[in-house]
Amino acid sequence: MESLPVPSVQAMVVATGGADVPPRYLRPEDEAVATDGEAEIPIIDFRRLQLGHDEEMAHMDRACQDWGFFQLINHSVPEHVVDGMKANARGFFELPAETKKQFAQERGQLDGYGQLFVVSEDQKLDWADILFLNTLPVQNRNFRFWPNQLANFRSALDKYSAAVKSIVDFLLVTVANNLGVDPEVIAEKCGIDGIQAVRMNYYPPCVQADKVIGFSPHSDSDLLTLVLQVNEVDGLQIKRNGTWFPVRPLEGAFIVNVGDILQIFTNGRYKSVEHRAVVDTKKERLSIAAFHSPSIHAVVGPLEEMVAHEDEAVYKSIDHDEFMKLFFSSKLEGKSFLDRMKKL
Repeated sequence: MESLPVPSVQAMVVATGGADVPPRYLRPEDEAVATDGEAEIPIIDFRRLQLGHDEEMAHMDRACQDWGFFQLINHSVPEHVVDGMKANARGFFELPAETKKQFAQERGQLDGYGQLFVVSEDQKLDWADILFLNTLPVQNRNFRFWPNQLANFRSALDKYSAAVKSIVDFLLVTVANNLGVDPEVIAEKCGIDGIQAVRMNYYPPCVQADKVIGFSPHSDSDLLTLVLQVNEVDGLQIKRNGTWFPVRPLEGAFIVNVGDILQIFTNGRYKSVEHRAVVDTKKERLSIAAFHSPSIHAVVGPLEEMVAHEDEAVYKSIDHDEFMKLFFSSKLEGKSFLDRMKKL
């Protein structure tokens, strides 16, 4: 992958306590945090999907079309695997600052500790630290950025990676069946070289929480994202009908969202949804997002089966490698990236 803009270490570590917020994190008034109500996103029972309940499959289909988000309950990831991943994510961000800097992102690398999507020196920064790691295919793992100070980190992430990949593989079969597409069509685009990346997010408390953003508004670039809430502090918000609504994660559930590539594959039938993270004035927030995408060798474009009975494809087709280069070298601005993928 060609060189991508990666911030300096100074841009990666946010203020974690004092009364003064550095100007580069303060947002203009028109970007200030404001919410209205609460989003009761659909709840999908994974066990019922596995048992082939038509009603649950239809419920998931509607969720992907109307919401682009749902909470997944009764999933198959063992509790000890989830707890191990949570403990190691928490453990990394509790390491001394100088230790974490040993894993700082390098120019041309997505892996590592810092922030993504920083494309200019005067760009406003997110009030967050992240650890981004490519996890699948296995040959994409760069262990230089996997912290060795945590004895169980590698094994915990390895188990978690495999467990959530298994869930996504099954969800994509359900997606294909709901769309009337042979599951092998999607499976062939993912195959053994399907991409998975895990991003651990740390959002420190901020005394001016209403004037900063934990993660800028965006839609994910992938097929499906699974988000795990690490502690009890909420912060995820989705944009629906022009208004931001907070999402309250259910205990033990994954929050699943449709990514841009799945919207493109379905020629717009399924919708990726703009979302963001906000921060708390007194408590830190942690979450773990697992992103799942096709093989780097796949073509990203509407599936033939989705445009066979339509006038034309809404989106252009592009090599996945080029798609990813464009995405990660762009500033996060709502769904503007997906708009660039539309045919002229």
